[in-house]
Amino acid sequence: MDYQISLPQVQEILLKNQLLKEIIIDGQWHYGPSDKICAKVFHHISYDSREVDSNSLFFCKGLHFKESYLAQAISQGLGCYVSENYYEQQTAIAVIVTDIRESMVVLAQAFYQNPQERLFTIAITGTKGKTTTAYLTHQLINQMTNHKCALFSSEETILDGKTKMKSTLSTPEALVIYHQMAQAVENHMTHLVMEVSSQAYKTKRVFGLSFDVGLFLNIGHDHISPIEHPTFEDYLYCKRQLILHSKQMILNADIPYFDLLVDTCQQAEVEYLTFSDKSSTADYLYKSQGQHDFYLKDYQSNQEQVIHLGLVGEFNHANATAAIIATRFVDAQLPLAQAGKWLSEVSVPGRMNAFYLANGALVLVDYAHNYLSLKAVSHVAKQLKPEGKLIILTGSAGGKALSRRPDMGKAISEEADIAILTMDDPNFEQVAAINEEIAKAITNGKVQIIFEEDRKQAILKALAMADSQSAVILAGKGSEKTIKINGQAIPYESDIQIVKDYLK
Repeated sequence: MDYQISLPQVQEILLKNQLLKEIIIDGQWHYGPSDKICAKVFHHISYDSREVDSNSLFFCKGLHFKESYLAQAISQGLGCYVSENYYEQQTAIAVIVTDIRESMVVLAQAFYQNPQERLFTIAITGTKGKTTTAYLTHQLINQMTNHKCALFSSEETILDGKTKMKSTLSTPEALVIYHQMAQAVENHMTHLVMEVSSQAYKTKRVFGLSFDVGLFLNIGHDHISPIEHPTFEDYLYCKRQLILHSKQMILNADIPYFDLLVDTCQQAEVEYLTFSDKSSTADYLYKSQGQHDFYLKDYQSNQEQVIHLGLVGEFNHANATAAIIATRFVDAQLPLAQAGKWLSEVSVPGRMNAFYLANGALVLVDYAHNYLSLKAVSHVAKQLKPEGKLIILTGSAGGKALSRRPDMGKAISEEADIAILTMDDPNFEQVAAINEEIAKAITNGKVQIIFEEDRKQAILKALAMADSQSAVILAGKGSEKTIKINGQAIPYESDIQIVKDYLK
């Protein structure tokens, strides 16, 4: 489909949303409608200077944006840019705005003809479990709608109900969100399940987007750093924005700050349903019956059912319960037995992928990268291998979420017998320095600490150390096939592939 937007339309939309400062053409400054503003039509919108041409509208965004990027774009034929700053030396038409991110959203919505209005949207937030819950919810709704449900997750993107593409962010940038929504609509999708991170609200990627259903899974300390959320209060505030932008909410009644979430729902006049594994006053009650099975009572429809998950881990029972509740807003009559059948078929790449070595040792590959998630995976490992040692292999990403490092060390102190600290997307930081920060937080003197920067060698060392009663957790990378070093995505076999090769 040929999407387009004209310069007068850009001006009108920005004026309507009180975002326009001025439009500068050949040194002349304009604010209101004028015959001096040409009827130039754009057939492409982008924030990547490498992919623009004379038909593009270019957005100058980002903390590290350089004028040289704009100059490069103009050399490729670019005739117009949108920016918070005026670059006087550049010849292109300048559309100067008060907020580049809000401007990206409202213009992307118009350019792609408001695809969000033609999709029933379900958004998921939480410190852990977003991706797994997104997969579970997508599986259910995709089956219910005859494969007409799209998925935006940190692991994969699905725009036609079946074809999987690798994702790069939990929640994409605004231009990508609306482009992908438009593709989903073109592919006759009627529903969309997506992860919504705290950063998506912090950076306004989902500014102005209203969801039909929001899921709030849990909350813990994560993404606390000078370049993400300066405090936990800011982190939780950004998470809570989902409530203010959803028509209906699903809340975990067992988590910290639940009363605040309910208060927020009530003040915003947002209806909500609750689930719990403790409180019979919740709308849905679940009880674990092992690593794969759980009992679910739906007080709304007076149904009860034992559900079997293909995924291992009692913590996934909360994720599955939330997913089942989400289907109630699509078809309230879906039998729990049918939902359970569909959920038994779900697997999630890099989430609780279990392997057994020839000697019987358990290996769990998981994206666990914060205190809550590493504790949850450790709990599963100890239940499956209660008599042996727990070996945890992990690291932490460079340049972000600095609070994760002491948090990972704390979890290791509480759970591990052996810690192998290694590389995990160090980017521009030194692996050794990152791992020293983790090690400082390992206050349990009984934990043996091993440093091995080469991740593959570290994994092989962990597998070789495991005896028949041991459990090994390979945390942080999941199924990822790259490691970010010095700004570059360096090819990497993936933790899963290394384990599979070891088993051959």
